[in-house]
Amino acid sequence: MENQDKMDMSGMSAAGSGNDSKQGMGEGSGKAMEKPKITTPQLVAVSLLTLLALAGGVLLAALFGNFGMSAADMKSGGAAPGQAQAMPTQMSGNNGAMGGMGGSNGPMPISSMPQAQMSSLTQMNGLVMPPGMIMTQGMSPEAMKDMSAVDMSKISYTAPADARGDQPLASSVVSDGVKVFNLDVSLIKWNILPGVQVAAYAFNRQVPGPRITITEGDRVRIIVKNNLPEATTVHWHGLIVPNGMDGPADITQKPIEPGATFTYEFTTQQSGTYFYHSHKNPDRQQALGMYGALIIEPKAKPATPAYNKDVTIQLQEWTVKEGYTFPAMPMEGLMPNFFTINGKAYPATETINAKVGDNILVRFIGSNSAFIHPMHIHGGPFKIVATDGNAVPEAAQIQKDTVEVGPGERYDVIWPARLPGKWLIHCHINHHTTNDNVEEQGGGGLTMIINVTP
Repeated sequence: MENQDKMDMSGMSAAGSGNDSKQGMGEGSGKAMEKPKITTPQLVAVSLLTLLALAGGVLLAALFGNFGMSAADMKSGGAAPGQAQAMPTQMSGNNGAMGGMGGSNGPMPISSMPQAQMSSLTQMNGLVMPPGMIMTQGMSPEAMKDMSAVDMSKISYTAPADARGDQPLASSVVSDGVKVFNLDVSLIKWNILPGVQVAAYAFNRQVPGPRITITEGDRVRIIVKNNLPEATTVHWHGLIVPNGMDGPADITQKPIEPGATFTYEFTTQQSGTYFYHSHKNPDRQQALGMYGALIIEPKAKPATPAYNKDVTIQLQEWTVKEGYTFPAMPMEGLMPNFFTINGKAYPATETINAKVGDNILVRFIGSNSAFIHPMHIHGGPFKIVATDGNAVPEAAQIQKDTVEVGPGERYDVIWPARLPGKWLIHCHINHHTTNDNVEEQGGGGLTMIINVTP
């Protein structure tokens, strides 16, 4: 009995222990399986943020993505219209070396290269803009007009194909001894080569404008009539004149409006090589032809001149694209592709005829608006005798064979004709001796021939 009671108590204790153990496991399992508590506001907030992120991604893709490419474009490696076409990358070797850069396969075959995208003229608010011009939303209408092509519909005069600029301008002398000159400014069509015509801003229907030659101490009166479709002024580059006669628009004078006339009057106090040009939007007007030589002879001339020939060389750049003329500027789309001396590109430039023993005074005028031209003469050095209209003292005169002519600068040099032959005067930036990137008859652009005979 006693043993049986112990066994019964032991079994009850074991059973109780087992039940307690199961109950503990049940409670622990219940706590581990309990779901996290998420409130409704939290769920709404996460949902809204997800929707906003999705909308933002779609908007960015719409703004900056390219959805114009077709499956054919992707297969051929092409680009959508109006977008640059990327060149496929050729990889060779296990190390991923690029072909043509040390890889075993060599340069990419030409047949595998994509076709180049050709840029063309565009129009913006009725203005013709050049190929390659970078247009931005912040560009002002004034800036676009300044860089646009000359409006061909406003040109009513075409100069003869063989017309020459830099022609002497005659004056009339009034009773008080004043020399009177008349300048007329208008738009014209002008041939820089037999088959190449530009639209130009011109004085007296020629490029460059007519040459004004006067004498130190002269009283001059220059009447300027503006027949352009826009306002203009004239500046007398390098001259000592009353401030009101200097010419900068909106600074020393009101612009000369279309159809209006303005009279410049002053007494010359200097001698040497000078020039005149527009000073209203000069980056456009001067770059399109509004300039001319102004030569002032000294009152007391030497008994024995140091030269027996006098040649004036005025430099200019032109940007001509698909029949339209733009002002040449050092910026995208406006880089020049034609270059002229006295309004003509070689081989249409004039030939200088001389004999052995002649001394030729060459007046280089930087009528060019935005580029530097290192002008070189073949056949031996020359002597620099004046700069910017100022005589160089004889002891300071140096000999060179190339002189850099920057915008606005003038150099007077004397070149002796030493030997017979055809000797070149040309810019030593070789691209400037081409016509639209092509040489003709051994040169182009800023090239002239000095033909020296025995």
